[in-house]
Amino acid sequence: MITEKLQNLLATHLVSLVNSGKVGLGGNSTYSSQTDLDVPLVGATSVTATQSDANVVQVKITMAGSSASMTGQVIREIGVFDSSSNMLLRENFDGIGPFSSTDTLEFFIFLEVE
Repeated sequence: MITEKLQNLLATHLVSLVNSGKVGLGGNSTYSSQTDLDVPLVGATSVTATQSDANVVQVKITMAGSSASMTGQVIREIGVFDSSSNMLLRENFDGIGPFSSTDTLEFFIFLEVE
């Protein structure tokens, strides 16, 4: 068991680590040893991390469809990275898209420290 204080400290630190995000075309299983997306496509337009509760971090990732790389693509994975380009998390999912240049894609990821 970890204390509520440590949960809060870890969540606060996690907020400070989040720096960037990417989406990709890969959809394979995720392994803890991965350092990048399976098939990286484009970086996020904006990434914000906020502590929404004492032990919960919300990461919002926004992608602009106007990026030439996004148009016509089907996205199957997303990753969050720190300022040294270390991948902090990756999630694969059923494909969404294809996207047009007028679309905006937003992801909300909730991380709970228990």
